[in-house]
Amino acid sequence: MRPAPLALALLAIALLLAGCATTAPVAPQTGPPVGGPEPKVALVLGGGAARGFAHIGVIRVLEQERIPVDLVVGTSVGSLIGALYAGHRDSFELEWTAFQLEQSDLFDFGLMNAVMGMGYAKGAKLEKFVQEKVAQRDIENLRVPFAAVATDLNWGHRVVLDTGPVAPAVRASSAIPGVFEPVRHQGKLLVDGGLVDNIPIDVAREKGADLVIAVDISENVGNTDIKNLVDVILQATNIMFERNVSALRGQADVLISPAVGDVKTLDFSQKKRCMQAGIEAARQAVPKIREAIDRWKAKKAEVLRGRS
Repeated sequence: MRPAPLALALLAIALLLAGCATTAPVAPQTGPPVGGPEPKVALVLGGGAARGFAHIGVIRVLEQERIPVDLVVGTSVGSLIGALYAGHRDSFELEWTAFQLEQSDLFDFGLMNAVMGMGYAKGAKLEKFVQEKVAQRDIENLRVPFAAVATDLNWGHRVVLDTGPVAPAVRASSAIPGVFEPVRHQGKLLVDGGLVDNIPIDVAREKGADLVIAVDISENVGNTDIKNLVDVILQATNIMFERNVSALRGQADVLISPAVGDVKTLDFSQKKRCMQAGIEAARQAVPKIREAIDRWKAKKAEVLRGRS
């Protein structure tokens, strides 16, 4: 039985259309790639004594926003807050510890030490505090990779402390010259890392960071309320810190600057305000952080596509 003419015509049209069909072009990927490699994100915490409570507010926001922190590098109080966080990886625990922290927990001032020693405070209290609050003895065992930055007082070199005991590393990194005694550690005489690198962004890069989030808590340099020797020491130190920070700020992928510049170095009465300033500054920075991560991922995906 022969096929009907109408059926043959329809069959011919279908075959013709099939032969002319082409594969639809694949739209180029415009957004950030889904999956794929993730950047190694470093959190760099600058020095600033009592203003360091702002670091805690920043860490809280990063944790809430689930922004990864794969490495923490800190100078001075940045090393203290960084070590506490690296030991627990818990911003709630960090806040609880900070709210209980008073100046007397860290500064063991003594007249005899000022006269006979090399600083108003020994720094033993600070070291003991870290020992009590950080469960891990050695830096290598912290939950987040960590490094503290100090200064070699004899030769003026930057010293990166990323191995060995946590507590003396933090004590050395935080030893403000004239306020704390220098610390003999790992065969060197060490003082505050802020003298040479108050925002150690370069250290984070050297340790393999793809993206660096830096927190600057520098004090406003102008100060007309200088009344005693401690004020002179702290003001001179602030001037040195500002000089090296000004050259480093632009090296971060994202710079967070909480509004705490008017808080004095040893003013522990401003804890809550400093934390809130850190929270507010970090929230403003979150879109920039996400953009930086997306740019890195897109660039990495492009490189991988080129290789394949």
